[in-house]
Amino acid sequence: MSKNASSITPKPAVDPDDAPAWGADVFKRAKISKGDQVIREATGTLKRGRPKLDAPKEQVSIRLDKDVLARFRSQGPGWQSRVNEILRKAVEA
Repeated sequence: MSKNASSITPKPAVDPDDAPAWGADVFKRAKISKGDQVIREATGTLKRGRPKLDAPKEQVSIRLDKDVLARFRSQGPGWQSRVNEILRKAVEA
């Protein structure tokens, strides 16, 4: 299906001068590097993403019977965590 030229909405222009000014506190928390060498790591709110987990989960591919998968999915969000919990109990028993 091709797009009609009249249906394409142009993106509004963004003026970089509209960005809020950075205060001294932002620079105090910022990561400082010289080339590839990190002189000081970032502190506080400038770190992005979730904190690192001690034991992160690993993504795997597993083949399940359709009826088993449908049963877990029918129970709503969190079905993968429930499968994990059942498997954990099975290996600890």
